[in-house]
Amino acid sequence: MPFTDLEGLNNFVEFDGNPKNGPEAILPPVPETIEHTGIPQGMIEQLILKALYYKGEVVGRELASDLGLRFSVIEGLMDLLKRNNLLGVKSSLGMGAISSKFLLTENGRTLAKEYISGCAYSGKVPVPLYQYADMVRQQKQGDGWLTMEALREAYRHMVVTEGLLNAIGPAVNSGKSFLIYGQPGNGKTFLAEALFNVDATHIYVPHAIECQGMIIQMFDPVYHHPVDEESDQISAFTTESTYDKRWFKTRRPFIVSGGELDLKMLDLSFNPVSKYYDAPLQLKANNGIYLIDDFGRQKVTPAEVLNRWIVPMERRVDFLTFVNGTKMTVPFECFLIFSTNLKPQQLGDEAFLRRIQYKMLMRSPDESEFINIFVQFAGSKGLACSRDLAEYFIERHYRSTGKVKRRCHPRDVLSHAIDIIRFERRPMELNEEILAKAFESNFVSDEEDA
Repeated sequence: MPFTDLEGLNNFVEFDGNPKNGPEAILPPVPETIEHTGIPQGMIEQLILKALYYKGEVVGRELASDLGLRFSVIEGLMDLLKRNNLLGVKSSLGMGAISSKFLLTENGRTLAKEYISGCAYSGKVPVPLYQYADMVRQQKQGDGWLTMEALREAYRHMVVTEGLLNAIGPAVNSGKSFLIYGQPGNGKTFLAEALFNVDATHIYVPHAIECQGMIIQMFDPVYHHPVDEESDQISAFTTESTYDKRWFKTRRPFIVSGGELDLKMLDLSFNPVSKYYDAPLQLKANNGIYLIDDFGRQKVTPAEVLNRWIVPMERRVDFLTFVNGTKMTVPFECFLIFSTNLKPQQLGDEAFLRRIQYKMLMRSPDESEFINIFVQFAGSKGLACSRDLAEYFIERHYRSTGKVKRRCHPRDVLSHAIDIIRFERRPMELNEEILAKAFESNFVSDEEDA
């Protein structure tokens, strides 16, 4: 049953392709009843008892906030737990149960410990998988969402050519897989990371999801940075919110993994102590970007990594496995980027590479690009640098020696130059002598002592 079919919860805004009415306008609707949460009453009861066990004494309003629900949703359940002698009221401000301070009875503590031994998760009530899947698809970017102006703005801190933007744009706009390859030092990772600046819209991600009675934690402080611009109207009686607080508002995620990646990281991770799951990286990256850096340098072969992605990339769904062997089907709506220093032929055969929709060779810069990068980086560090000085630098260290230029060289050499200036207590000005010293300290010489 789709989320939007639930009575009272059909206030999603469909994306019509107009950027003004984009996915950021979609809000997860506020549940009015326990049935609207999509979660069994028994699981919510467990979360109430565990929250009281961990916290001791909690005011009704604060308990509801901890669960991400309105107090009116759990008020009947709280009455039931009182009648069953599982919790009691220590004190009240006289404004009803919402202002009462609750605590567990001895029977409640015993039952709470039993629940914790089965699953220690405590916090926001999870969102059922079907609601999560519906929301992910609603928040997917519409066709033609990316403009050249937005792409230029994202890369304004970099020196990029129109050809490069024309190669990147269609890949990003499609949301399909993208391979960036080329020699090290030419800014492949930097180029991919700048895509985080392309889309500053926000999405909603649940703190946790529920499937088959299992809880999977989605929130990860490393990748998710909640942004809540809403000032909740809190009184002694109610907490009004414009969206379901089991979800948090965040920028579209950008997740990176490198040589440490193995196949276990791409499936559910079960904690045998807490007895709930942590979501894999691609699930946390839904509605955002997942960059696999140094592709081909992982603990597993490129073929194993790509075979793992064949079905998700083609069908936009992924299959994850619980420890009991059962599986769950989840949406796969992240933009996969592979970045590698290896030649594509070293990664796999033609059929293998065909699975990745877009490919782009990150070439070494020509002289004009190199000079622009050199001058721009110097200016960003407060160093006066004329184009004539940059021309001299290229003539002495590249043209005359045949050294290949890389996009990282200006940054590396100028960073050394700044270190030299500071150590020698010189003014923040470049000259030929300082650049020569900086160049020499950056690169390995072909000459060796006899």
